[in-house]
Amino acid sequence: MREVGVIRAMLALVLRRPVDEVVLPRLAGAGLQVEMDWAPTSVLLKKLEAGERADLLVVTAEAMDRLAGNGTIDPSSRIDLVRSRIGIAVPRGAVHPEIDTLEAAVQTLLAARSVSYSRGGASGIHFAAAIERLGIAAEINARATIIPAGFTAERLNAGEADIAVQQISELMAVPGVEIVGSLPGPLGTAATFSGALLAGTAHDEAARRFLALLDDPQTRQAYAEAGLEALAP
Repeated sequence: MREVGVIRAMLALVLRRPVDEVVLPRLAGAGLQVEMDWAPTSVLLKKLEAGERADLLVVTAEAMDRLAGNGTIDPSSRIDLVRSRIGIAVPRGAVHPEIDTLEAAVQTLLAARSVSYSRGGASGIHFAAAIERLGIAAEINARATIIPAGFTAERLNAGEADIAVQQISELMAVPGVEIVGSLPGPLGTAATFSGALLAGTAHDEAARRFLALLDDPQTRQAYAEAGLEALAP
């Protein structure tokens, strides 16, 4: 059970770096205690379905649409925060492969010793479906390093893979790697992430303060520096 005065926030992993660096210190300075739950959207949705609750939520816009439809969130509080693109990273000092065209990106993926992606993240779910449609899933997955959740670029530093696929902001959160760029369609896509209060929160004022900080100028600048496209109000 949470302490009185402590709010719980369930946030998609894509926002971790800017929130940790810019938002949480300001909340702490204002005396607001926050219990953070960082996970991919798919994992957060499963937690909500299992009965877990929070005061504030950030997930993909598509997921937020469903939650608004079933009454899980307060739709009047919803804010579209950032747009995030899927890209690839390589170990620091490695040659940057060609990914400017779909054909070049496919050849890069097929030539990799191992591609790391996340089974539970929005980017990994999209990537898995894309390589299946392109007919290259069996070949890539035979050597892939697939993690349930978390930062795929960590597998580069561990020597388990030579290419990591994920939201660019999540790739940037891992030191010791280099961002090559965004993957072309249909391998890459842009996902919008939205924030909202959970319906019936007992900490409405504090949760709204947190949500407002997720969309203020200082935080929007931090989003840009973390490889996210801030969606200005």
